[in-house]
Amino acid sequence: MSSKPNLDQMPGHLIRRLQQQSSSVFQDKVKTAGLDVTSVQFAALDTLQAQPGLDQAGLAKRIAYDRATIGGVIKRLEAKGLIRRVPDKEDRRAYCLWLSDAGQDYLARLRPLVETAQDDILPNLDREEKIQFLKLAKKALEG
Repeated sequence: MSSKPNLDQMPGHLIRRLQQQSSSVFQDKVKTAGLDVTSVQFAALDTLQAQPGLDQAGLAKRIAYDRATIGGVIKRLEAKGLIRRVPDKEDRRAYCLWLSDAGQDYLARLRPLVETAQDDILPNLDREEKIQFLKLAKKALEG
């Protein structure tokens, strides 16, 4: 008879706990700086800065977010004045997304906070362990 693994031996449980830790660190840093943005909104802003003019479906794919709910993220960013939606010239049903000037400024304030938060997400790992963790996490997500 095989023994049941403890929760701390289950990848799903540990991944969920890491997600909670990551979200908490992100929100603490952002809130302390007086900013109001989620990690998904940050990913959207960062992606649109790197690839301006993406449509909703393209943005959802790039940040690995559900296509059905990306619309809400976009609406909130647009309501905050951080992005612009421009009708696609080739597909009238689609919109191309661009950072507004305010979005560029907001991301410039936000990015350093997010970058410094990364060390706080895995505080008990040394540099080499963090590199190995990232390598394994990327490998686990491939395909």
